[in-house]
Amino acid sequence: MSEMSRALTRPRAVLTVLGVAVAVIIAPAAAARAGSGQVVTTVAAADRAAALSYWTPERIKQQGESDGLPPAEKIGKVWPGPVPAGVGRLFFTAVPGGDESCTATVVPSPSKDVLFTAGHCLDGGTDRHDQPIKMTNLVFVPGYDHGRQPHGMFAARAFAWSDTYQGPSSALDDDGVIALDPAGGKHVAEVAGIQDISFEKVAGPVDTTMLGYPVSQLAHGEALVSCTRPATLDVNSAAADWTTGCDLAGGASGGPWLRNFDPATGKGTVYAVTSRGAVNVDGVTENLSGAELGDAVRALYQRAGGL
Repeated sequence: MSEMSRALTRPRAVLTVLGVAVAVIIAPAAAARAGSGQVVTTVAAADRAAALSYWTPERIKQQGESDGLPPAEKIGKVWPGPVPAGVGRLFFTAVPGGDESCTATVVPSPSKDVLFTAGHCLDGGTDRHDQPIKMTNLVFVPGYDHGRQPHGMFAARAFAWSDTYQGPSSALDDDGVIALDPAGGKHVAEVAGIQDISFEKVAGPVDTTMLGYPVSQLAHGEALVSCTRPATLDVNSAAADWTTGCDLAGGASGGPWLRNFDPATGKGTVYAVTSRGAVNVDGVTENLSGAELGDAVRALYQRAGGL
């Protein structure tokens, strides 16, 4: 079967089939290409409040109610216990486009407010008319499970990616960071915990636990799904990518690739996130890739606490 490589947000084609009615489209956030090598978007306070109101339980559930969802994963399995520390579901609206979701992880930061995810969950690129696709209504729900929000919902006050990332058509440095507002007077790291992150070079294969919220027929985005597989590093003239035979569908983008993961504690070390998947003509993901974390992304992460 022929394959194509694509970013694993919840597919916009599915959104078109669903006919999702976007009742609230907030004004685009202010984006600026910073001189420090980042592309930073700040979100106005009123838009953050609108995002929290926008994501009702009914709207969240609607994402997984299409008849056109990808087939259920066979390698990926629904996570059997409590969601590991810091992992959660990231919701947003692409304008033009519709409602989508990715996966993100709370990582260490001085502000205790920083998420790590895929760049294409934040940078929508351009539409067929070469107009920018804006990401709005960004919120994060750590520990999401079948509608339950055990730690609450957090609005994004700013997000950024490295200016070495060239948008959804590129895999190089497909990583992004998000700074969240506190919720109920608490920072997200205080209530949801964190996963460690490392930028050191490691040799493959690496025994890896991959986590994500695929919007497929297995769990409809309502539960965390995992693969435990070895990952190998593929280096060419354009990029260095980790690859593995995991079949998580759209919605898993930005999910952590964890090494040295301890199921007993639910803790490991992020060394990549889900970027792209090779998808066959039946809509089945046949493997995943995640960009190696390089110097540009390290610099992005080190500045994230100041967003």
